Amino acid sequence: MLCVLGWYGVSGERYAERQLPYLASATIPGAALIVAGAVLLARPDDEEEGRERAAGDEETRRQLRLLYELLVEEAGRTGAGGTQAGGDAGEQSSAPGRLVHLPNGRTYHRTGCLLVEGRGDALPITPAGAQERGLRPCPLCMTAEPGATERPAPGV
Repeated sequence: MLCVLGWYGVSGERYAERQLPYLASATIPGAALIVAGAVLLARPDDEEEGRERAAGDEETRRQLRLLYELLVEEAGRTGAGGTQAGGDAGEQSSAPGRLVHLPNGRTYHRTGCLLVEGRGDALPITPAGAQERGLRPCPLCMTAEPGATERPAPGV
């Protein structure tokens, strides 16, 4: 507020010697208050806030460590070709006839879809079963429903 008042006073004066009182009485103290406020905001936290932040940091580290372990474990279980170690590559293929869905899901997927890959709760389903349950095709692994012919684009 002091900076605004100082600027307003300076802007109304034509001569520099008449501007100095506004600078001295409003603008400089206003700038000092802004600097003091910035220093107070940047000061180190008290002990209680520091402990809370450290506990939050420790929780974040624990979650990251768990995520890293899961990723390393998954990478160790897959072979160089991206299939399960010891598994049949044909079994993991994304053949059009091999479809799965999740128990509470609204879409069905090919077996190689990234959204269901590695999920233990994915259940096999037929195209007729998917239609019967009202499931939609996955937008990631399917561009059209199995067995459906592609429709021409409008206006063609």
